[in-house]
Amino acid sequence: MKKLLLDTNIIIDLLSERQPFYSEAARIFSLADKKDIQISVSALSIATTNYILLQSKKSDEAKQILRRLKLIVQVLSLDDKIVELALNDSDFNDFEDGLQYFTALENGLDAIITRNLKDFRKSKIPVMTAGQYMQAHK
Repeated sequence: MKKLLLDTNIIIDLLSERQPFYSEAARIFSLADKKDIQISVSALSIATTNYILLQSKKSDEAKQILRRLKLIVQVLSLDDKIVELALNDSDFNDFEDGLQYFTALENGLDAIITRNLKDFRKSKIPVMTAGQYMQAHK
């Protein structure tokens, strides 16, 4: 079973039904729901998603959405080593991208799914959009 890290933008695409990205994100989550793949997110993505949800939802509603999300995804910890790697890796100008990347790497995941491919150019593991993943794994 493939183990994927979903970047925060993929989660937001799904939860906000952001077009034209929603259907691709929904297909990834559908595969996970069927146990065809395992999807993980960093703890940072959960916090960021909550922050974004609170822009349009009440706190209780946001928590309920995150509870449903948690049924499908595995939440991976951010620890001292991941933060240290992200702070000191010159290949990542964006600290948040570095945290996502090293979370995936340190947890032995197979790929990162994101819409920001350019931010992960020097990745040692495959990085693709949700659409690219679906095309490659029909």
